[in-house]
Amino acid sequence: MIPPSITELTAAKPIVPYFRQGDRAVRKPWRSPERRLLDYCLIYVEKGKCRFTVDEQAYLPKAGDFCLVQPGSLVDLEGLTDTATPFLHFDMFYQPGRELSFPTRPGQIDLTPYLAYLQPRINDYAGIHVPVLLKPGKPARFLEIFLKLVDQWPLKDPSSQWMTQQLGTELIVSILTDHYQLHGREEQRDLEWVPSYFSLHLREPLSVGMLAERAHLSPSWFSSEFKRRYGASPHRYLLEMRIRHAQELLRRTSFTQEDIADFCGFSDIHHFSKAFRKKTGMTPGAWRSGQA
Repeated sequence: MIPPSITELTAAKPIVPYFRQGDRAVRKPWRSPERRLLDYCLIYVEKGKCRFTVDEQAYLPKAGDFCLVQPGSLVDLEGLTDTATPFLHFDMFYQPGRELSFPTRPGQIDLTPYLAYLQPRINDYAGIHVPVLLKPGKPARFLEIFLKLVDQWPLKDPSSQWMTQQLGTELIVSILTDHYQLHGREEQRDLEWVPSYFSLHLREPLSVGMLAERAHLSPSWFSSEFKRRYGASPHRYLLEMRIRHAQELLRRTSFTQEDIADFCGFSDIHHFSKAFRKKTGMTPGAWRSGQA
């Protein structure tokens, strides 16, 4: 049976980060015994020697290494010396009830009662593979974002929450784009990658010319092939994806309309309001009020 693609995952569950625990974690030799995770755990080995066992595979990360443990993994973590290992527990993808989820405790292996909180495991999807030992494409920027999130995630004032959302999205997009697999021109020409690429770069200005170049096609041929495959022009498909993501944020968060417009790739609040009303028949504010 062919596994679902990362495209299908990001279409069904938009990237909306949620951070539930993090710390600078400066410790004497320590151990966190075996447990199975509901969410993602990203660890940076800043100092010291560690042994991390993930799904019965042992890793010995060095200072400067990042480790990503995915949901459902069986993990045993140990600091062999004095260590500094900043970490974050977080969700990558939106799902209802996420505020009720939690970092599992040592010895907690059976997740059956909590499957509603289990995050999708990205390595279960076709088109992407993320190793435990991460090699970020832009390591300096990745580390900068990560450490900011470790310090900032507990802050509850609106500006801090907005910044956490922005930085968290950048961190997750970095992980996914660094490991998204496109094997040669034929796979790119198939255009299966485009919706996932839209989802991962929703906030950025995207042009047909840029996408066509990536697919090794002329802009007119790219547009024609895209519409044949997906039933809409690239512009229309991207706009509808942005509107759906905006609806999720309007329904599930207290972000301002200006911030939602920015998160979803609209040039300004006026462009956002006009596009949203044209699609739904309501202004963003009226639509949000109707969801209360």
